[in-house]
Amino acid sequence: MNNSTEDPEHPDAPAPDPAPGSRRPGGRTARTRAAVRDAVLTGLAEHGYPSLTVEYLAEHSGVHKTTLYRRWGSVEGMVADALALAGEDEWTPPDTGSLAGDLRALAHEVVDGFRDPADAAAPTAFVGAAFQSPRAAEALRAFYGERFRRCETVVHRAVGRGEAPVGTDAGAVVRAVSAPLFLRLFVTREAVDERLADQAADAALAAVTAGVFTAPAGRRAAAPAPSAAPRES
Repeated sequence: MNNSTEDPEHPDAPAPDPAPGSRRPGGRTARTRAAVRDAVLTGLAEHGYPSLTVEYLAEHSGVHKTTLYRRWGSVEGMVADALALAGEDEWTPPDTGSLAGDLRALAHEVVDGFRDPADAAAPTAFVGAAFQSPRAAEALRAFYGERFRRCETVVHRAVGRGEAPVGTDAGAVVRAVSAPLFLRLFVTREAVDERLADQAADAALAAVTAGVFTAPAGRRAAAPAPSAAPRES
């Protein structure tokens, strides 16, 4: 860990940096952003959002407080950018060859991500921060919105294979897989395991097969048009 507070970003430069997340910088700026992200993750895991301070982040990132204030404005901004940076990864959803396999794999990823308390501490703290900070809440919505958007491809592939009805709402399906797991993790604070992951995936699959997630417009398009009554001459 670098505890130096020397400012590598030249805080007296006249032009301000772009808004966090507006571009993917490289070089020194990328290293600075990553260092702050790591400090945010550590601080959230160790102390939680209410106790996170600029002083803590400066010490643990090695970035001067002047730069932190100039680039991010506040702890809230740094937490939001840490989530934005996490959403810039190259993660792709599973491709097992079947909708059943893909949904189970997605559910198991959720369980695996929260199996180790040390690994679960930071994402759990992010959720807690979202209840206390509007910017963190917006960033969390954006993060999961992008994750779910990537996951929709498993449903689109299933429609192409004939495993799901045409018009199936892909976003609703992938949310339905993780929803019961997140309920236990963040609301009732219950443990989750492989059995519950399979149960959540199988319930979503059964709903897909039954047409529960078929968009109303799709159902209307699939329904046969009523025949017109013959007109009397």
